[in-house]
Amino acid sequence: MDDTTEGDRNAGGTAPLPFRAAVDALRTARLRPQIEVEATRAPQRLAAFAYALEATVVDGDQDLADGRLVLLHEPAGHDAWRGSFRLVTLVRAELEPEMAADPLLPDVCWAWLTGALQSRGLSYGEPSGTVTRASSHYFGGLAERPAASQIEIRASWTPREGLGGVPDTAAHLTAWCDLLAQVAGLPPAGPGDASIVTLPQRRDPQAR
Repeated sequence: MDDTTEGDRNAGGTAPLPFRAAVDALRTARLRPQIEVEATRAPQRLAAFAYALEATVVDGDQDLADGRLVLLHEPAGHDAWRGSFRLVTLVRAELEPEMAADPLLPDVCWAWLTGALQSRGLSYGEPSGTVTRASSHYFGGLAERPAASQIEIRASWTPREGLGGVPDTAAHLTAWCDLLAQVAGLPPAGPGDASIVTLPQRRDPQAR
């Protein structure tokens, strides 16, 4: 994982120890090789302390899905979060039009998120989010491009804190990468994940 300071707003020596420990766990998490993760600029006004990562699911020279994960921290706690940490995410992938038309797709995608957390044995609370489908049709000079459909998952949840008031952010990152892999249509990471249902890979990925 890229260990640059781009995602390190308030993650240095002046940050509270629980936040620094949570960030260190994110930096050192071991992830499947098809997912490239690097630090990125953290948001400025969502919380007193923030750290952000971007990830891309890569298959050869194709980007199958991408996403952003932000760790927020309010040392005194946040009433809406019911805790002092919050994870916020955006996940995107292109779909086959037939899959995008499935009326159950939003429910399935949300179940993938909660299922990824539960399969890692993670305790969390106050989940919220949206699942959005969008279709693009091209005309004029772009008319030769096939229609494209995209799924977008926006979500947030409160990771329960462990010893020292620090959540297991490495495990939450791993679960989030499980979600990314499912949305991208990657095969299961191991025998224990054989029951996972994944989206078909995109036919002609377009750079975003």
